[in-house]
Amino acid sequence: MNQSWKKQFAIVYAGQAFSLLGSAAVQFAVIWWLTVRTESAITLTVASIVSFLPNMLLGPFAGVWIDRRNRRTVMMAADGLVALSSVILGAAFLLTEAPPIWFIYGILFLRGVGNTFHSPAMQAAIPMLVPVEMLTRAGGWGNLISSITTMLGPVLGAVLMGAFPMAGIMLVDIAGAAFAIVCLLFVNIPDIPQSAEKPDFRRDFKQGVAGIRENKALVAVLPALVLSNILWVPLGALYPLLVRTHFMGQAWHNSVVELAFSAGLMASSLAMGMWGGTKRRFLMVAAAMGMQAATALVSGALPPSGFWAFVVCCFFMGCSGTLANVPLMAYVQESTPPQVLGKVFSMYAALTGLAMPMGLLVAGPVTEAVGADRWFFWSGAALAGVALLCYGMTRRYDKETAAGAPPPEK
Repeated sequence: MNQSWKKQFAIVYAGQAFSLLGSAAVQFAVIWWLTVRTESAITLTVASIVSFLPNMLLGPFAGVWIDRRNRRTVMMAADGLVALSSVILGAAFLLTEAPPIWFIYGILFLRGVGNTFHSPAMQAAIPMLVPVEMLTRAGGWGNLISSITTMLGPVLGAVLMGAFPMAGIMLVDIAGAAFAIVCLLFVNIPDIPQSAEKPDFRRDFKQGVAGIRENKALVAVLPALVLSNILWVPLGALYPLLVRTHFMGQAWHNSVVELAFSAGLMASSLAMGMWGGTKRRFLMVAAAMGMQAATALVSGALPPSGFWAFVVCCFFMGCSGTLANVPLMAYVQESTPPQVLGKVFSMYAALTGLAMPMGLLVAGPVTEAVGADRWFFWSGAALAGVALLCYGMTRRYDKETAAGAPPPEK
């Protein structure tokens, strides 16, 4: 691989930084608008389900399409779709002060479609730009850039909500997506060599399933990842409600919480970019799940006066996400042939994403009945068991999947 990979990598993430910043600001504004308007756990969980629904419905098929198209083109189209959703939502807020909730759900669904194609295309494109021995560190630097923009997004969203109407906030997302598309025009991501066979969707779909099934280490960690998502994803959806109803916070309190979470992402991403993580990748994933468990349990046990302790917990929650995700993604990138990498990432996202609405469907009604603080507490207790399960299922693969070791035999 030539020495220009750092420049190409930097251009891609420079564009994505602005796109993510705009999206994070808009996401914060929309979710807080829903929180203030409804103060309903069910409304927030349905909003999260709608956002994840495209991944659940289209995820298994998105990879087939991604692996038969230039990945740069797929990313540009996905960014364009997210920008279009902001144009539509901005127009709705111009025409009416309060669009119906179902319309907001529709916009979140449209944004989810863009993310369903963008994320696996991005993950599949990185190994085509970055040398294999640098994938874990590159993942850390990429997460660092993403976490910085995710950290600044809620702050920007809170500032914009105080200065502009919702329609004006949408312009930030549109400008960010446009800049990301322009940056991609200056990056060369080669096409994947295709066989002379006529395209067969069923065969390609089976290749994605086989790519996961034949990777024993990935199969071993999947049950823990699914259970973790069932418990972990609702916590993120219920952050605003916990802040507003348990800690009696305002928009700036929620912004501080998001800032702390993103600061944890940034700190852990910086550490991964410089350090590269432990060689025992799956042990690191299990330890990160244990960190998730501890922070969720403590958060749920805090009294209403413990907001700033919750902020500290949010910092370590952010750290745990990176420490689990980066080594796992680097392993998948190293151990999967590029011809099926898009399919594998899409299938992986669909399998883990399927758990998200399951958890959200339970979390909404239960939280309405018992409160967000109790949901956090008992989710943390359950996550501790998931961390132990992850360690038990994957410890046999730690040696053969160590950083720098050849991929496990199929």
